[in-house]
Amino acid sequence: MSSEPIGVGVVGMGTIGRRHVEALGHLEGDVRLVAASGGAASTLAELGQADAVHVSPDEVIAHPDVDVVVLCTPSGLHGEQTLTALRAGKHVVVEKPLSVDVASAEEAVRVAEERGLFVSVISQRRLEPQSQYVKRLVDEGTLGRPVLGEAFVHWLRDDAYYAHAAWRTRQDQGGGSLMNQGLHSVDLLAWLMGPVTQVTAQYDTLGHDMDAEDTTVATLRFASGALGTVVTSTATPPGRPATMKLFTSRGAAEFANSDVVSWDFDGVPAPPEPNAAPGSGASDPSAIGLAGHLAQWRDIVDAYRSGRPPAIGARDGLATVRLLCGIYEAAETGRAVTLDQPDVPVAAQTLERSP
Repeated sequence: MSSEPIGVGVVGMGTIGRRHVEALGHLEGDVRLVAASGGAASTLAELGQADAVHVSPDEVIAHPDVDVVVLCTPSGLHGEQTLTALRAGKHVVVEKPLSVDVASAEEAVRVAEERGLFVSVISQRRLEPQSQYVKRLVDEGTLGRPVLGEAFVHWLRDDAYYAHAAWRTRQDQGGGSLMNQGLHSVDLLAWLMGPVTQVTAQYDTLGHDMDAEDTTVATLRFASGALGTVVTSTATPPGRPATMKLFTSRGAAEFANSDVVSWDFDGVPAPPEPNAAPGSGASDPSAIGLAGHLAQWRDIVDAYRSGRPPAIGARDGLATVRLLCGIYEAAETGRAVTLDQPDVPVAAQTLERSP
């Protein structure tokens, strides 16, 4: 690979798109923002990127100097836009989720692998120091046999948040609390505890007047035999940091966002404290901080330079979409869903609600 700065194009310049541009500004010399779409053209200058051109999404993807396309658009567009960028010969960085349906997520994996391109799905919680530490100990067996994992996202989003972007109110566009707010917690729990094989669930809209669910409760069975619980909501004022609890045959740990609340494993040191703790986003989606995105961008740059896959790739994103769609399927049907059972084709699982 050339040592020249990597050409980056950003599609979508809302809160998260601006966060990516800010992260790129910390990687000067390694990356160069070539083009961006969405928002006001003046935003680029405000973020110190006056040399980048402000064009349409299609022009960002087609720009000859763009090597990596960053998708920060509404969730319902991610699958289609990822495929468009891959077919244009670009590597892709896509905000969560990879897609709102399993079929296009599977297609993204296939196209990326066929063309030798990478897709890095933003799952920055996995790269936090304490997450890396716990994952290593779980995989080594140091913490014992996994027994129970719990993830709770008791957040608040007000009416203004939903009025700002109509897609947030729609189930089929990924606006629900599970897919939009709870995804990172679900992804992290499944990554730490191992693959999920079966789910049951219920959901409802309890605090807002909209189509999308705002509260979901699910139970999980992991391949290891361990069990789990996931609770997500945007209707629980005042909004509290997401929490996670891990129970094994040797002890237990509890985390509030990235903070270690308790660590009860005799003889095993607690995880390291992060250098820059991310905000929780519990009641303010803009308060998540920059550290997580910057850590993932450093991995993306290294992956591009070395030719290795990124730490969090398309198959990781597919696994998470498959899990979330399985939870929604379980809530819709009122039955347990085995994620790989032959009578429920994976490609048929979507986020769309029944009438």
